[in-house]
Amino acid sequence: MKKALMMILSLALFGCSPASSEQVKKDITEDKQVTTMKKNEEFQENPQVPNDQSLIEVGDEFEDEKGKVTLKKIVAIDQTVEIGNIEMTIKDVKLIQLMPDYSLIDYFHSLTHEEKFVFAKLDVEIKNTSDESLNFAPVAMIETNQGEAIPWENDIYLEGLNGKIEGQERKVGNMGFIVEKADLQSLTITTSNVFTKDEKKLQDAATINVNFKE
Repeated sequence: MKKALMMILSLALFGCSPASSEQVKKDITEDKQVTTMKKNEEFQENPQVPNDQSLIEVGDEFEDEKGKVTLKKIVAIDQTVEIGNIEMTIKDVKLIQLMPDYSLIDYFHSLTHEEKFVFAKLDVEIKNTSDESLNFAPVAMIETNQGEAIPWENDIYLEGLNGKIEGQERKVGNMGFIVEKADLQSLTITTSNVFTKDEKKLQDAATINVNFKE
């Protein structure tokens, strides 16, 4: 009787463990798939700049019909700052060398005449936590340790992150700025002020410092 009871207890405790283990693995796999799907849904292919998602280590390269990109430096920030009712997250900052396809050279000529150049690229998310429409730009100016000051007008991605953001709206996208001196050690990002839809200032700009590791 005692032996039978022990067997019943053993079955109760361990009999389902293989199935449970398989279910846990299945759940983890499904969670990863959902996460990947969400990332893919958020990512939008840019018409002028090659996809840099695969560039995660210095030296990584990717080439498509828009040109060839090479990762020079990267820093994962994943930092969220609150600027009044704006929550802004910079996920990472990359220094990327771009050799655009010949068909796109004219697009970049207003900013550079180089056939190959380096730009600082930001992966940005902003959210308006209020119910009111606001005006905001994630980047008003970028200043490098090499003395360059690059205004928001020089953004090469043009993904519509600047300007009006409705109440509770969330925007995700990229911003990129060509740098003349590519060997950067650090840069400072200054946002715009936060304004109402009637251009009344609600909050001063914020600054974010980015240091590239050697």
